[in-house]
Amino acid sequence: MKKIEVFSPLDLDKAAKEILEEYPNQRIFAVQGKMGAGKTTFIKSFCSALNILEEPSSPTFSLINVYYSEEFGNIYHFDFYRMETIEEAFDIGYEDYFFSGNYCFIEWPEQIAELLPENFVYLSIEITGNKQRLISYQRTDSIRSKQHI
Repeated sequence: MKKIEVFSPLDLDKAAKEILEEYPNQRIFAVQGKMGAGKTTFIKSFCSALNILEEPSSPTFSLINVYYSEEFGNIYHFDFYRMETIEEAFDIGYEDYFFSGNYCFIEWPEQIAELLPENFVYLSIEITGNKQRLISYQRTDSIRSKQHI
C-alpha cells in the first residue's frame, strides 16, 4: 500500500492529482476514513483535478451527487453512511453508475463492500494531527482484497 502524508488542504489537491495520474484507467475510487477525516474534502480535490463545473458537496442525504466535467462527462459521488440496508444501493441503481465507465467516488465503501467491482482504487484517510492526514491507497483487483474495507 502506498502512502501520502498531507499537512494542509492544498496537499490534498496534489495528492488527488498524483493518484489520478498513477491510475489513469481507474474509474472507481473507494474512500474510507473515520467521521471528520476529510473524505468529502478529498473527493472535492479529485473533482477539482477533473475540472468539474460546479462546487462538490456531500451527498449524505441523497446518497449520490452528480457533477459534470467537459472532459470526463458525469462524475458520481456517493456517500453510503446513512444507508440502512444494502437494498438501498440497488434502489438507486448503483450498478448503472459503477459500470458506466465514469468516475465514481465512494464514501463509506464498507457499507457496500460486497457490491464493489473487482477492480477499484481503495483509499484510506487516517487523522494524524489537527490538519495532518495520512492517505494510504492501492489498486485492488480481487474480491479477496476487499477484506480490508
